[in-house]
Parts: sequence; structure tokens; C-alpha cells
Amino acid sequence: MNNIDHQLAEKWIKPNSRVLDLGCGDGTLLAHLQDSLGVSGYGLEIDEAKINEAVAKGLNIIEQDLNDGLARFGDQSFDTVVMARALQAVKSPDKLLVDMLRVAKEGIVTFPNFAYWQNRVYLGIKGIMPMSETLPHEWYNTPNIHLCTFKDFERLCDDNNIRILDAVAISDKPSPKIPASIMNHFVKRAPNLLADVAIYRIAKG
Repeated sequence: MNNIDHQLAEKWIKPNSRVLDLGCGDGTLLAHLQDSLGVSGYGLEIDEAKINEAVAKGLNIIEQDLNDGLARFGDQSFDTVVMARALQAVKSPDKLLVDMLRVAKEGIVTFPNFAYWQNRVYLGIKGIMPMSETLPHEWYNTPNIHLCTFKDFERLCDDNNIRILDAVAISDKPSPKIPASIMNHFVKRAPNLLADVAIYRIAKG
């Protein structure tokens, strides 16, 4: 997770609240929230090496595949569920989003935007699936099975009675030739084209 993810999490997550981090990796975000906001909760992760790193940070980690759903948790067990850059890697993102908002009041979801202009140019010129820092895998070994765009996600929310409370468009690699203030202005005006990462805060409709 990068700094803007941390900043938004601190802005959107209340101090001393209960948090569930889906696909928590080595626990960097959850540890940050625990230290800065005093949150309590769990992380779900399937990679054993990352689980060991997260546990070494003093975190509560459950080994689980996100495709198995969240049936182990009761309704409204948490205040916020976070899923950072994992939505595109699950088999049924629609079902998982609905389940997230069953077990928590709000959700924070981030994912790579496949409609980003560099992906369009890459595919248009080279004629092969794009690769970047945000999408670093070859098409045949990528964990990403449901790549989507800002517009796709918003349509999915609409179809499943999910309210979008906040939406932020960011670029993982801002151009050094363009001042950040100017770039941010254009990204806000055309996020589906100019942002390579989408961050949403959602709630049940």
C-alpha cells in the first residue's frame, strides 16, 4: 500500500473501530491503522509467507481464500471492511462486495483501472495485454481474472444496491514533467482515462 492509501484509510476509518482487511498481505495497512488509529480486527490472507510477516507484526490473521466468502463472520461484525487491489482477483466480485457490506457498515475498495490511457495505448499499439507496475503480470500467469474500470465498478454498485460514498482517482506514477496540482485537476475530470488506481468508499444502499 502506498501513502495515499494510508491517508484515505485514516480519513475514512474512525479511531478505535473494528476493521476487517481482505487480502491483507504482510499486514502493512492493518498495522498502520492499529498504530495510528487504535483499530482492532482481523486480516484475511492466503499466502503463508505473508501471513507469517503479518503475525510477526502482532496482527490477528486468518488464513483464508477470499473466494470462500465471509460466512464465518456475523452481520455487522465490523465497522469497515478494506479490500486493497484484490477485487479483480476474486471469482465473484459482485457476491464478495455484497458480503462485505453484510459484515460491515462500510467498505473501502481499491483496484487497478484497466481503462487507464497507458493500458489503452499499450493494447492498441502492441496488440498484447498491457503490463505495468499496477498490472505486472503476463496474461497467462496473472491472478487478475476480472479486470474492470471506474465505469464498470459503478455499474456493478448500481446493480447491487450499493451506495458510493466517496471515490478517489490516483496515479501510482505521476509524471515528473507535470505539476501534481495540475495533474490532479485533470485526473478528477477524467478518472476513467487518466487514473490507474481507483479507490472507493461504499455502503449498503
